[in-house]
Amino acid sequence: MYIGIDVGGTNLKAGLVDEAGNILAAERIPLDFQGPEAFAKTLAELSKKVLREGVEWVGMGLPGTVDGGDVLYTTNIPMENVPLERLFRQHLDMPLLLGNDADCAAVGEFFCGAGKGTQDFAVVTLGTGVGTGLILGGKLRGGMTSCEAGHTVICRGGELCNCGRRGCWERYASATGLIQQTKRAMESHSESALHTLAAESGVEGRTAFQAAAAGDKTALSVCRQYAEYLAEGLTNFINTFRLEAVAIGGGVAGAPEHLLLEPVREIVSKECFSSHGGRTTRILTAKLGNDAGIIGAAMLGRVL
Repeated sequence: MYIGIDVGGTNLKAGLVDEAGNILAAERIPLDFQGPEAFAKTLAELSKKVLREGVEWVGMGLPGTVDGGDVLYTTNIPMENVPLERLFRQHLDMPLLLGNDADCAAVGEFFCGAGKGTQDFAVVTLGTGVGTGLILGGKLRGGMTSCEAGHTVICRGGELCNCGRRGCWERYASATGLIQQTKRAMESHSESALHTLAAESGVEGRTAFQAAAAGDKTALSVCRQYAEYLAEGLTNFINTFRLEAVAIGGGVAGAPEHLLLEPVREIVSKECFSSHGGRTTRILTAKLGNDAGIIGAAMLGRVL
């Protein structure tokens, strides 16, 4: 058995996970960061709540960069060059394995979700950014060699990305990018049903797909353009690693297939090098949802 911890923007979630990927017990507490030492103590105390005899390690996924047991940088809590495993073991003497959140999602899907039965597999998460987790030959490409395909350029000289480059895939294919594209379309089309939906709940990643599903022409145009952006980056990603399958996760992945994944698959099949022969990559929807982080973190030790 293993323990997996998922560090989110507002909560810490821990789960006891068995060899088959079943979550046997789970705990959740609000994230209240009071410095690295206090954070390590909180992680240990949370782990103890689900700890059982026979647990081999604690795995943890967080948004940022890790190297072994050290956190080099995180995006939602102020940690830089923190020896987190050493601090953790002062409170619970058990190995702490670290991975970024996209890597953990890939590990979870690899063992228990859309990637089950593959050896060369990736997860692409569509959220605030575009996260990519990559498994090659059954081993995670993690730590300092984690994949950052979201920061490959699909539009030379395009919009400025948070990383400092212009035209990054993340800038166009993330939920953040989709929201911005939706708002721009609304500015030009006051008659669009997008305005009605936005008045109810604000502009979200799902707004364009909801309006498109109801037949709104402006929303349909936004969705088509977004699918093209997603497919452009996916084609580059697949051409580089020649994967068996890629699973798309994150909130945007819940869009109706005929508006998102079907057009994406069609574009990729035409543009990808596999059209000239060789391995054809399956593009799938991730299956584990919010459990992917816990399950993947728990199973990090099986792919390192």
